[in-house]
Amino acid sequence: MRVFKFGGASVKDAASVKNVASILKQYSGSKLLVVISAMGKTTNKLEELVNAYYYGNSTETILGELREFHLQIMDGLFANRNHVVYNELENVMVELQWGLDDAPSYPYNHHYDQIVSQGEILSTKIVSAYLNHIGVKNKWLDARGIIQTDNTYRDARVDYSLSEKLVNDEVLPRFSGEDILLTQGFIGGTSENFSTTLGREGSDYTAALLAYFGNAQSVTIWKDVPGVLNADPRYFKNPKKIDELSYHDAIELTYFGATVIHPKTIKPLQNKNIPLYVKSFLKPADEGTVVMQSDRKDPVTSYIFKDKQMLLSIMPKDFSFIVEDNFSQIFSLFAKYAVHVNLMQNSAISFSVCVDDDVHKINPLIEELQIQYKVLYNTGVGLMTIRNYTQDIISKFSEDKVILLEQRSRNTFQMVIKDATAS
Repeated sequence: MRVFKFGGASVKDAASVKNVASILKQYSGSKLLVVISAMGKTTNKLEELVNAYYYGNSTETILGELREFHLQIMDGLFANRNHVVYNELENVMVELQWGLDDAPSYPYNHHYDQIVSQGEILSTKIVSAYLNHIGVKNKWLDARGIIQTDNTYRDARVDYSLSEKLVNDEVLPRFSGEDILLTQGFIGGTSENFSTTLGREGSDYTAALLAYFGNAQSVTIWKDVPGVLNADPRYFKNPKKIDELSYHDAIELTYFGATVIHPKTIKPLQNKNIPLYVKSFLKPADEGTVVMQSDRKDPVTSYIFKDKQMLLSIMPKDFSFIVEDNFSQIFSLFAKYAVHVNLMQNSAISFSVCVDDDVHKINPLIEELQIQYKVLYNTGVGLMTIRNYTQDIISKFSEDKVILLEQRSRNTFQMVIKDATAS
């Protein structure tokens, strides 16, 4: 069995879905477990829907836009609207509407997962129906009944033993009658039958989990880039493709914020020595990048930029030293609100951290920290990480920037920056 993962960009419109079908046809006869994300920017739109609902604003327009977006894709795949998948779309829309009709009764993160998870459900129902329609036979599976998690909404923790049992008891036996099984990335389910999500862009992690549980031959992540690049093409010109990465180097790149692979993806694969291929769905015949067990060191300078960051500085109100007891308390609060630390640095009387600027997590964290600490923060900052740096490279990327915090090790330089022209 191989695991394939297709992200939102690979199914953003009807032509893209047809391209996915053409790739799958090239692997005819192989046993494939296919993981698919929400279509295009659907997750962003669903996040708008959550915010409108939770804060008491109108949801009608957003829901209508979601419906029309998926209808447009379906109309490009099917000759008419008599296909049963159109009923599936309406069923999901009705289910969403029912949930929106009631006032919020749970915390924000709970409602987020119930609503946003529907993007993957819609996407996979449409793709599965189209594949069957053109003769690429497959079986649709609901990941919420396979990937079992706790109720840490928006960042759910996977129950490995139960999920592995479900994969082996409920998923793998289906390959006796099907060559392709198709399911969702990013989402899971609790014992109370609530939907959960595994963290933003978590479909890669789903693919790795399924490969781990099912002892897959390999995982292939299909992207709109030719492989793992040494820089994000959104921010840097002419990035270079890295042909081969060790698990160690891949973990470091993803930890520091490289978006081509989700940070949690590598560990399950490394545990069972399952190779990961990152390939282009635009040029599927090209080699791409392989991540595997290797002693090879990556000498290429890599540039990783994370925007939408916040720099927090935490200080005791009485100007006493920051000591171990303080760290224990502070980190317990970060864990409580599921705030991930991207960079940290401490001095005698302060502790500074760079984190993703997510108001639904950060605001309650700051409120609780302020009970015992003085908290200062800078918003609108970015985190720049340079692996295999030189001083000339650092100087170049520091131009016209205000450096709020910097840190360096033997191979890695990081700086929290703000444009010098920013207010």
